[in-house]
This record gives sequence, C-alpha cells and structure tokens, in this order.
Amino acid sequence: MPPSKTPGRGETTARTSPAHPPAGPSRRRTTSSITARRQGRAAWTLATPFLLLFAVFMLLPVAWSLLMSVTDTKSSDLQTPFAVGFVGLDNYTKLFQDPVFFTALRNTGVFVLFGLPLTLAAGLAAAVVLDRGIRRFRAVFRVGFYLPVVTSIVAIAVVWKTLLEPRSGLVNTALAWFGIDGPAWLADTRFALPVMIVMAVWRNLGTVMIIMLAGLQSVPQSLMEAAEIDGANAWQRFWRITFPLLRPALLLTSVTTGIGYLQFFDEPFVMTQGGPLDSTLSATMFSYRQFGYGNYDYSSAASYVIFVLIAALTVLQFRVLREKD
Repeated sequence: MPPSKTPGRGETTARTSPAHPPAGPSRRRTTSSITARRQGRAAWTLATPFLLLFAVFMLLPVAWSLLMSVTDTKSSDLQTPFAVGFVGLDNYTKLFQDPVFFTALRNTGVFVLFGLPLTLAAGLAAAVVLDRGIRRFRAVFRVGFYLPVVTSIVAIAVVWKTLLEPRSGLVNTALAWFGIDGPAWLADTRFALPVMIVMAVWRNLGTVMIIMLAGLQSVPQSLMEAAEIDGANAWQRFWRITFPLLRPALLLTSVTTGIGYLQFFDEPFVMTQGGPLDSTLSATMFSYRQFGYGNYDYSSAASYVIFVLIAALTVLQFRVLREKD
C-alpha cells in the first residue's frame, strides 16, 4: 500500500471545510429564500394591526349582518343574540312584497338613471372646456368646479334647502322678478327628486372633471394632428379618437359615481326626510329607517339587496365600457 501523502507547506487539501460551503447558485438561492422569508414575516407583522381592525370592524359586521338577514333578529334580541330563530329567505320575500321598498327602489333607480349620465356628461364637458376652451385663469376654474366635492354634503344640502325655500328662497325670489310664481320645490312630489338629481350632478361633476381632464391630456397630440390633416373636423376627432381613448377614465368615474348614487342617503335625509309622500325615499334610507325601528333582520335584508344591485351595475359597466380587444 503506498504511503499516504501529507500535504506540505504551500499545499491545500482537496476537501473543503463544511463550515465554509462553496459560493455558487445553491448558496445564492438559500440566501435569497432566507431574505424573502424575513421580508414576508416583516410584511405580515406590519400588516397585522390593519388586518385585525379590518376583521373586527368590517368582516365581522358584514358576516353578522348577513346572518341577521336570515333570522328574526330585533332590537330586543341584543341581550340574547343566540335566542333568535332562523327564518331563511322570509325577510327577502317580505321585502319584495313591501310597496314602500319598491317605492324606494324606484326612486333610487330614477336617481341613478338620470343622475349618472348627466354627471358624466357634465364632468366631461367641463374637462373639455378647461382643456381647450379656457386659456386664462384655468386653475381658478378647476378649483371652482372641484370645490363642491370637498365641501360637506350636509352643508351643501342645508344651503340648497335655504335657496329653495318657497317664500324667502333666492330661487323663487329671482323667478318672481320675471313674474313666475315658483313652486314649493322640496314639498312637491313633482320637483323634490329632480332637485336632488340636479344638486348631485352639480356636486359630483368636479370629480369626473379632474379624472377626464387627466385622460384628455394623455391623448397623443400627433393623432389629433394626423386626423386634422386627413380632413376630420373637431367633432369627428373627438368621437373617433379622443372618446375611445377615454374609456379607462370613463369606466372609473362611471363605477365610482354609480356606486355612490345607488347609496344616496344624505340629500333626502337632510332636505326632505324622504318626503313628500316618500317621493325622495331611497333604498339606503329605507334600510336606515328599519334599523331605527328595531327591525335588524329586515334592515339587513334590504342592505344586501342594495349590495346585489351595486354588484350588478358594476358588472354591467365593466362589460359596456371596458377596452375592446
């Protein structure tokens, strides 16, 4: 047997110490995985307070309200929450047999059907005027259009209610100058809901205007110049080039405004309390009233009907306004 050779001075052993593994792809993968795990733990640690608050104040109430909608929970059952009975879909059946709820749904549908397109059209028109028509004091006009958005809806409703007073309001006073006897706007079933639609359009067009203005300023000027050279007039350039490129902005404003209008509550609550003769009663106000009456089961069922309507409207808007392939 040949003698084993002992490494001499200046020679290194062929074996590598296990304490120092070779630097290579496997070591880099191990290091990156350790870093990813540490980052994941840090992210979950930072997100835990929010998740706890979200679960306690959002998920739990939503789940509890869904449970209440299929039980006979009343305000008197708060001390004995486990003594309530399961009634299935009886609350929903009763809801769709309630003429007052159908009146509230009709008012909400009219509010959305007229208010949503008018708000989008007014906001788009204001954006076009600010983008191309007004050259001086543009920032002042932007602030003026957007100011109602950041103003409290309660303050706006009180001001409008004062302006529409039948005897001393500014609107009827101005009409009297021309010999017109103005109606009692908020006490007349013919005018109360249209007045609220006009007020909602005036208040919310600023949001649409800001988003549409950003969309208009992102349209390539080269496309507009090429279309103008080809003989397209201003309307053709807008309808064939600008408007299709505004689909993402139009979808965003349509969805957010539609969701808000399906939940409209503050205007009738402050101005008319749902009157006259329930002509301004909204679906959310109906749910609020039932909650105040102690009918928690009935109120929860009405709330979930509103939720389904919001989801249906949102899906419809995505199908109509999404970008075509």
